[in-house]
Amino acid sequence: MQDFYFWIMNKEQIIQNTIEFVKETLQGAEGGHDFFHIERVYKNALLIAKDENVDEFVVSLGALLHDIADSKFHNGDETVGPKKARAFLLNQQVPEEVIIHIEKIITNISFKGGNFEQRFSSPELDVVQDADRLDAIGAIGIARCFNYGGFKNRELYNPEIAPNLNMTKEEYKKSTAPTINHFYEKLLLLKDKMNTDTGKVIAEQRHTYMEEFLKQFYNEWNGNI
Repeated sequence: MQDFYFWIMNKEQIIQNTIEFVKETLQGAEGGHDFFHIERVYKNALLIAKDENVDEFVVSLGALLHDIADSKFHNGDETVGPKKARAFLLNQQVPEEVIIHIEKIITNISFKGGNFEQRFSSPELDVVQDADRLDAIGAIGIARCFNYGGFKNRELYNPEIAPNLNMTKEEYKKSTAPTINHFYEKLLLLKDKMNTDTGKVIAEQRHTYMEEFLKQFYNEWNGNI
């Protein structure tokens, strides 16, 4: 019994250590992928997890570490994130099976274009993935989308450049299309890719908000309002 309570207390300390590690690592990060993004995803994940049969410790670590080294900021290298997470978790003496699970969550969580097939699944990944996708849609999603577009110096919108819904994974990663195109190439697709009932309910409302935003955007662009 004593070992059980020690492990519970140790888990809580590991989560706090992880929060501090992520906060320090992401200092100065692009505004859509900074610690505040991680914090929102973490909170969303805990909310969704309440209605799911999942290991909350794995969900917490997966949410906190899912963007510890986003590949788009590391020349497309998708191995950096899992490696950083593993090194940190080993230092925290987290069991190997948990580390492997976190690595797989990090590797499989992201939307990588319409033709990408996810190769791993778990209830914990479902929760963290929904939490991450919720932060990509709605008011926050719109703000993040335009923040990243500005960070990459992309056009807001160009009527002559149509969205590409058939990109390969590599084409998606290298795309320099206007920011509005990203709504059609990713954001508006996420509602139908949610895993959990809670995620689906929240996504419906945020999806509607984005549709209303786009109507307003086009009206203003075309001088109708």
